[in-house]
Amino acid sequence: MISRRKFLKGVLALSAGTAALGGYAVAEPWRLNVTRYALTPPGWPEGLKLRCAVLADIHACEPWMGETRIRQIVARTNALSPDVTLLLGDYPAGHHLSKLSSSSMPHSVWARALGRLKAPLGVHAVLGNHDWWHDIEVQLRRNGPVPAAVALDQAGIPVYENKAIKLVKDGQPFWLAGLGDQWAYWPRGSVKPPRHTFHYQGVDDLPATLAQVTDEAPVILMAHEPDIFPTVPGRVALTLSGHTHGGQVVLAGFAPVVPSRFGRRYVYGHIVERERNLIVSGGLGCSGVPIRFGRPPEIVLVELGGDATA
Repeated sequence: MISRRKFLKGVLALSAGTAALGGYAVAEPWRLNVTRYALTPPGWPEGLKLRCAVLADIHACEPWMGETRIRQIVARTNALSPDVTLLLGDYPAGHHLSKLSSSSMPHSVWARALGRLKAPLGVHAVLGNHDWWHDIEVQLRRNGPVPAAVALDQAGIPVYENKAIKLVKDGQPFWLAGLGDQWAYWPRGSVKPPRHTFHYQGVDDLPATLAQVTDEAPVILMAHEPDIFPTVPGRVALTLSGHTHGGQVVLAGFAPVVPSRFGRRYVYGHIVERERNLIVSGGLGCSGVPIRFGRPPEIVLVELGGDATA
């Protein structure tokens, strides 16, 4: 199986000889869409209308996802007037993109920019694999603290690792659950992320997370990788994920490379299986190389219990 990095490098090489394709692929990371979903999951309480803004896969680095760009995303998100804002992980750039970057970005810089997010029910975060992979010391000791989590906490944004909390909107409760990352650690003895394998060790514990839910109020689950979805019980009203970048490069509706053990099954969008709902964001930043094609960066806005509005 061809790796994402090799495939994206191939596309980048091809774009160098094809001006129209190359120009579009290099320019697309600078676009910003708002993708809206409206749904009422089974058992969702009547009258509970919840407006959720979702940001995933920022991959902060200069010049493609610098502080100014992140502040623009934050301002656009705040303008949507969400009830709650959810961050789904992968805040720093990956190793390969960092090598191409003109300058690295301290965790404090991107976290400070995200600290400007505002929502009545708060801003809440989980970590992604690149947050764990970014610090070799974390990999060697196979334990936190994860610098990205520390930076978010210092910016006033709580990070959930296998934790559920109850929130209330208009007098009606719901649960927000954050799953630990499923790809947190490389295989023992590795000094860089492995290729052609999904043999990672996670810190996720879905049963322990959902055991904290103590009543019948609906549950929204934040999980960076969508691969957990087949084991998510019907008790969860909605699972929100990122990680795949929607394929990042999509040709004629086909994503050749998807970092998931399920291939393209959970690559992007609203997926319904056995009356359970999953929404996978296409994300904001880039992984491998700084190009997107057919999958522009997006802020996701989910309207639960009501129709989407402008």
